[in-house]
Amino acid sequence: MAGKLNFSLVAPEREVFAGSVDQVDAPGVEGDFGVLPGHAPFMTTLREGLVTVYDGAQRRRFEVKGGFADVNGEGLTILAEEASELTAN
Repeated sequence: MAGKLNFSLVAPEREVFAGSVDQVDAPGVEGDFGVLPGHAPFMTTLREGLVTVYDGAQRRRFEVKGGFADVNGEGLTILAEEASELTAN
């Protein structure tokens, strides 16, 4: 599918990530889910786990401790209770 997904990951203290990406995988309370550009709208709660952001060959991972995900015509927004980026070892 052509195009990019607008993605924003926000924690109470700051915006942790914002940009146009190819795909985001997240830990929903009813199971993990992936969002690509043009995904159907939905809203769900998140459990503790990893959010993985794919952009071309790059992959970034963020640990979240609950929150909400909103997919709409503008893209994906995650409002996390806590979020931090994991660094590669």
